[in-house]
Amino acid sequence: MEKRYSQMTAHELHQEIATLKEKARKAEQLGIVNEFAVLERKITMAKAYMLNPDDYKPGDIYELEGDPGVFFKIDYMNGVFAWGNRVYGEEISKEEEGLPISMLMKNE
Repeated sequence: MEKRYSQMTAHELHQEIATLKEKARKAEQLGIVNEFAVLERKITMAKAYMLNPDDYKPGDIYELEGDPGVFFKIDYMNGVFAWGNRVYGEEISKEEEGLPISMLMKNE
């Protein structure tokens, strides 16, 4: 039986991410777009479990990884998920969504 990411050690998560990256590379080379997308999501989730959710606070705004110029304002945290709304310039999306914290880039 496979372990959940939440049950894995940091070392196991690193191994899992390496394995998933290799599978994603192969899927991309073979042109299997759907499998590549699923593997990329799994990598994002595994990375989230390597971060500390306490470092992410409600009210904070982060740029979204892979989506330059789009930000995310956290309303509340639930485990490794930040719940809130996307911010496009001055406009805030009305749609609440939950994103793995690994998708949030800290502004340096």
